[in-house]
Amino acid sequence: MVVNTGNVEGAAGGAWAVAERYREFSWREARGRSAAHEELSARIGQDQEFCELLSGSLPAGEKQQPALLLAAVRHLDGPHADLGPRGAAAYTRWREWTVRHWDEVRAVVMRRTPQADEPARCAALLPLLAGLPQPLALLEAGSSAGLGLHPDRYRYCYAHAPYADEAEEAEEGSGRAGGADPRAGIEAGPPGSPAVFGCRTDWAAHELAGPLPRIVWRAGIAPDPLDPVAEPDDLRWLQACGWPGDGERAARLSAAVEAVRAAPRPRIVRGDPLGELPALAAEAPSEATLVIFHSAALGGLPPARREEFARLVRSLLDARPGGGHWISHEPHSVLPWLTSPVHRSPHPDPRDTRLTLALDGRPVALTGPYGQSLHRLPATAPAPGS
Repeated sequence: MVVNTGNVEGAAGGAWAVAERYREFSWREARGRSAAHEELSARIGQDQEFCELLSGSLPAGEKQQPALLLAAVRHLDGPHADLGPRGAAAYTRWREWTVRHWDEVRAVVMRRTPQADEPARCAALLPLLAGLPQPLALLEAGSSAGLGLHPDRYRYCYAHAPYADEAEEAEEGSGRAGGADPRAGIEAGPPGSPAVFGCRTDWAAHELAGPLPRIVWRAGIAPDPLDPVAEPDDLRWLQACGWPGDGERAARLSAAVEAVRAAPRPRIVRGDPLGELPALAAEAPSEATLVIFHSAALGGLPPARREEFARLVRSLLDARPGGGHWISHEPHSVLPWLTSPVHRSPHPDPRDTRLTLALDGRPVALTGPYGQSLHRLPATAPAPGS
């Protein structure tokens, strides 16, 4: 077992910081999304000895992220991997197993990074992409496994639904993408696709049922690219990064992998989006409309780096002959300088996990975190080309 044997005072201080990180994760991240991980991370935050193990054997920073440890134990089929440990006895079993297998757990933590690929978010992106000048060259920042680069490979079932308030939207869509009845509403995408994503929306039928976007080039940037098509262990890792008990997300990932299995692999570059974006954008074919997009990918960057990223995207598109478009799909707090959504309450509901969908820096819709809803913001113009 690898443990830092530095001074006791430093270790104690590190353990306190780790404990606080788990308590914050329990309250701000897991609460309202996964009762099992909310309880588990809260118990870890109160377990001084276990936090000393984490602070003494894992480098400070991203390798001490709670989501990374929890995913590593699930990936290794630790106790209660499917539903998560609940109760004191279950936590004891989980803790004892993790300590006993610590070298294996630590190896996964050191080798992997948290991944949050959600191909069902393509249901929210599709109307914007289809309305842009065709053909398209897609470049995704934070693409991870590249599943978001294939919106034309999935089937979508859109059901008309009026805007819901924050609490209702969060409750209805906290863990699924199949919010729409696949037997009702408007369907789009290849009929034979094994991946079918439902979406509740108030967008007009003609904005949803038109031709699919014609994509002639696909590329992405990720710090730790995965290939779930060729590497089953990468698919297992993506599934382990989800919330325990969310079998529907695991099924969506498997279906998306099958939907893109026969497609040419997109070019995924390993690295930091700010460092790799200029060179990769320059490879996009000149006859295509370049679309730089990202979906729930910038939250891990410091605010100053997010602003730098936004400036870089704008400058690259401005300098490109014929221009291009920027689609951002992030929690509103990630890009707060964008015009504030009208529906955003002055006292946000902590369960509200929706994302703000923006085109070229202008918010146009609020979406569910898994693409299960798409609702236009008041006073926004129809999607391009509608």
